[in-house]
Amino acid sequence: MTQPFAPPPPALRNPRKGRDFIARHGETVFNAARRLQGDYPHTPLTRAGFTQADEMGAALVDILGPAPDLLLWSSSAGRALQTLAVITERLDLDWHQAKTDDRLVEIGMGAWGGRYYADVVEEIGPIVTADGLLQPASDGEDYHAIAARVTDWLDDTADEEGDRLILMHGISSRVLRGVLTGADPHVDFGVPILPGLPQGSVVVIENGIEGVAHLGSGHAPA
Repeated sequence: MTQPFAPPPPALRNPRKGRDFIARHGETVFNAARRLQGDYPHTPLTRAGFTQADEMGAALVDILGPAPDLLLWSSSAGRALQTLAVITERLDLDWHQAKTDDRLVEIGMGAWGGRYYADVVEEIGPIVTADGLLQPASDGEDYHAIAARVTDWLDDTADEEGDRLILMHGISSRVLRGVLTGADPHVDFGVPILPGLPQGSVVVIENGIEGVAHLGSGHAPA
């Protein structure tokens, strides 16, 4: 039996300096067509996705002011980097200063990646849970693996000074947020997972406490 993933609670971890602004990328052509993206390296934004990115940027300007002192992190996926490009233009920051990390990418969907949701559902049954999570594919990534990699990233960035903006994805960001806030393990998947937010949303986490900085206008999870 798989044991629940149990990272140290926020109070026992190395305290993070500053705030973590965690953003979910804007809508993509795969989202619009209802295709599974997973860790696909590049699925371009739609016009709605660019609008959502611009709205996130405007919201962050309201919170942080123009040209804030902000560390930029992103999943290495193109859709996250496209979203970040629009946000940094709004913030008057240099997109080229962003750091990318594969540990921030979306859940790997194995052979289901790129396929239409409807086709996979017809073949094997429902793959989206009642709370908007994706069932792992048999040859894909499970939630313990996601929790392990995002926790590793948190440990490596614990000593960074100042606030961070982190561009991520629907599923992987829910796990990162869960680990950062010390959420209880999910009853089915055994790792900390917070509720999903629509595409184009931004949360802010400080000292293990989360608030919604901007609620996006995109699809709800997954």
